[in-house]
Amino acid sequence: MKKIRILNLYPDEMNIYGDSGNVLTLTRRLQWHGYDPEVLFLHPGDTFPESIDLLIGGGGQDSGQQKIAKDLQRIAPNLRKLADNGTPMLMICGLYQLFGHRFVTDMGDEIKGIGIFDAETIAKDKRLIGNIVIETDFGRVIGYENHSGQTYLKNKQKPFGLIIKGEGNNTDDRSEGARTNNVFGSYLHGSLLPKNPVFADYLIKTAVEKKYGKKSTLKKLDESLTHRARESAEARPR
Repeated sequence: MKKIRILNLYPDEMNIYGDSGNVLTLTRRLQWHGYDPEVLFLHPGDTFPESIDLLIGGGGQDSGQQKIAKDLQRIAPNLRKLADNGTPMLMICGLYQLFGHRFVTDMGDEIKGIGIFDAETIAKDKRLIGNIVIETDFGRVIGYENHSGQTYLKNKQKPFGLIIKGEGNNTDDRSEGARTNNVFGSYLHGSLLPKNPVFADYLIKTAVEKKYGKKSTLKKLDESLTHRARESAEARPR
């Protein structure tokens, strides 16, 4: 079977509210589609691996972000190169924030980001928490948000989606997340990918086509349980 290599960034520090489920979902769906997934984990200080096809990062507390901030700057050239080349990435919550220009904590400390997203995040008193539904290029995406940092997109930065239910990036507009090329940032935990197979398969299809150089048709999978989970999640109150 053809191999697809997934890199999970900082799994110990940045894995909150079940974000590791995104890696598990990609692994299982790749297997179901007939590919051989290989999952690599990058910890602070590790050598950045070669030939990465898909990257995943999760959320964490402010303390977790501070622990990995310096190391993220170290590997930033690798990440920017992959982003420019169209490699698919999904960064949730804390790593989404650090893929912007900066995150200012509630104590006023500034954690420098790597600027893949033209955005900045400021910690606020109000916590944005609850079930969330957004409209995206991949249809409705469903998840759960829990964050006090509010993210503001700058200039022509494209959001991941627009709010149907929930708060999203901030309390001032209806944007949620960000997208640059095939790099996606979002506040949706839950984890995000198990309940959103269309988006999960977009990440897979993009990785496969980029690596193997031709259009790919993924297998049609039985999504009946997923659809039931989506219907249940979407019907839940905020």
